[in-house]
Amino acid sequence: MTMARYIVALLRSHVDGDEDRFLSVATQLAAHEARQGHGKLAQELRELIDAAKGKGATVGRRGVGPVPIAQPKGELTKLLAARYSDIRLNDMVLGGELRSRLSRVLTEQRQQERLHARGLEPRRKLLLVGPPGCGKTMTAAALAGELKLPLFTVLYDGLIGKLMGETASRLRLVFEAIALQRGVYFFDEFDAIGSQRSGTNDVGEIRRVLNSFLQFLENDNSHSLIIAATNHPELLDRAVFRRFDDVVMYGLPNPEIAHGIIESHLATFHLKNIDWEQVLDATVGLSQAEIARAADEAAKMVVLTGSNEIATPLLLSTLAERRGVAH
Repeated sequence: MTMARYIVALLRSHVDGDEDRFLSVATQLAAHEARQGHGKLAQELRELIDAAKGKGATVGRRGVGPVPIAQPKGELTKLLAARYSDIRLNDMVLGGELRSRLSRVLTEQRQQERLHARGLEPRRKLLLVGPPGCGKTMTAAALAGELKLPLFTVLYDGLIGKLMGETASRLRLVFEAIALQRGVYFFDEFDAIGSQRSGTNDVGEIRRVLNSFLQFLENDNSHSLIIAATNHPELLDRAVFRRFDDVVMYGLPNPEIAHGIIESHLATFHLKNIDWEQVLDATVGLSQAEIARAADEAAKMVVLTGSNEIATPLLLSTLAERRGVAH
């Protein structure tokens, strides 16, 4: 439908008093503008549509509830999984520098109107890099929870197609959704589509997919956060790093972080007799997730024995068990 036909349809529905038709055409117009690469206009239209429906605006919300989720429909149901997150940044045990960088993202998002007034853009395209279990997925959930935005996780089973051009076409649908529905969009295991274009097994399709992603990412000017995470930065094409506003590095926890993880997971138990030197030595080389699981396993064992005290040998045992699983 041409722009003129959209205008005619809007006016006709208004004259007829057909509110449902009016909102339907307006939604189609927003999608049309998103496909044309006019992300900001599409977002503005969507906000006006939400306001007309009585749902409230989706940008610059303060002191209100979460942004309403527009559940993926049609082909998007195979491409995106949507949910709300109740995780907050304070739920994570983070080093000072990492916490500062993530807090800066939140501050820029919460005060984006002030930045826009001076022609500046907030950070909203993040690449998270680090080993498995170090908190990248939890970070995406925490940012969504802090900003009261829905969390959309990209489903690679539905995204990666067998036919030429299929994946790029589905990526376009994802980025149209990013423009229309404000949220946190999470590309986990991003190396699945961000691998180097010069790989020995490259037959051309991976170049097309990556080129499409880079183009969509560069042209995106929506209000959504786009977060990609990878365990294998060495596999990523160099051009990927330049397209993100920030590259955040994660590592295995130091003793201070390990201590904080164990204490937070065992906060309701007696820990006075723990030999922390032994325990923290046993955490070396384990990820944040493995340490947390070891603490949870110790907690379950204590609860089932009717006790409330965590003993050093028990923690050493569960940490050794997680080390065996991890390696």
